[in-house]
Amino acid sequence: MNSFTYCTPTRYVFGQGVESETGRLAKEYLENPKKILIVSGGNSARKSGLLERVIKSVTGEGIEVFEIDGIKPNPTDDRVYEGIALCRKHDIRAILGIGGGSVIDTAKAIALGVEYEGDFWDFYAGKQSPEKALPIGVVLTIPAAGSEGSGNSVITKLDGLHKISLRSDFALRPKFAVMNPELTYTLPPYQTACGIADMMAHIMERYFTPTENVEVTDGISEGLLRSIIAVAPRLFKDPTNYDARANIMWAGTMAHNGICGCGRVEDWVSHAMEHELSAVYGVAHGAGLAVVFPAWLTYMAETAPSRPARFARQVMGVPATFDDHGDALAGIERLKAFYYSIGLPVTLDGLGIDNPDIELLVKKLHENKGEIIGGYRKLDAAATEKIYRLMM
Repeated sequence: MNSFTYCTPTRYVFGQGVESETGRLAKEYLENPKKILIVSGGNSARKSGLLERVIKSVTGEGIEVFEIDGIKPNPTDDRVYEGIALCRKHDIRAILGIGGGSVIDTAKAIALGVEYEGDFWDFYAGKQSPEKALPIGVVLTIPAAGSEGSGNSVITKLDGLHKISLRSDFALRPKFAVMNPELTYTLPPYQTACGIADMMAHIMERYFTPTENVEVTDGISEGLLRSIIAVAPRLFKDPTNYDARANIMWAGTMAHNGICGCGRVEDWVSHAMEHELSAVYGVAHGAGLAVVFPAWLTYMAETAPSRPARFARQVMGVPATFDDHGDALAGIERLKAFYYSIGLPVTLDGLGIDNPDIELLVKKLHENKGEIIGGYRKLDAAATEKIYRLMM
């Protein structure tokens, strides 16, 4: 096990009706703001009445509300610049995101940019390290990205379609996250499935590691993955099953708040490869991960099968043999069957990408991430090209 520092300062307020506490939490944990910027997505929060309830709760504490809405999946830098300008114009000193990962990631980027004299993209381009940001709160409506408990944010720069992930230990972690599983009842099945694939990928990016003797962290990761796979069918059978929704929501947070990565090297190649797919072709992030991860695992089964074999046995329930390669391949087939059972594609043509520009994807991947990438195994452009072709 490697040395590590772990801190999760986010206060999670979880349960039925907890969105009514948002105003009190904002006043207490967002440094008693006079004004707050609410960042939200499409019309669902407004149509459901959630946005109105949250605004009433916030204004009831004497806080003036400003809004930026319409944040779309795979959020883009233009909306971040818009939010930064709005905060500076009105001297807004706190941010509240109402939605899923795209909304929260945008809120984080705005919070970071307001406190920086230069271009916020400097942080995503690796020119600056995030050290301070406006305080952020979250009302979660889509369990998937885990952004409600992480210090991470992903934004796409429209000029060149560069989709880049930024990671910080502390600066971008929300001060509080309001989590009511009932708010997820009306999510479309496909969006629910994409969220499940995303949270599973967050765990697997940490689980596939060259670091040895991390049994505690392995056990947490394997238990979370098994729980997600076990609970998912109940959720799709009855979308209003509170306990199923609650378990999936909490799993999404645990998947990405850092606990599964303690003491080990992480990988993150599959996310990087998917970011190019969603940047170029606009696919849903979770659906893209359902295509990328089995292909990445197939490559690793051929070149470094020990960890994929453990995944197959401990998570996917493959009976153990003395053949790591064979067990790994059997686990991959079970993983693909699970994805397929919840309505996700497992190939590029299933994503609607019939003629992928593999050369472009590989070029952009290594331009954004470097010549050699990966934590579990180091991969060059020849290797990542093979993985992209395995997705076909």
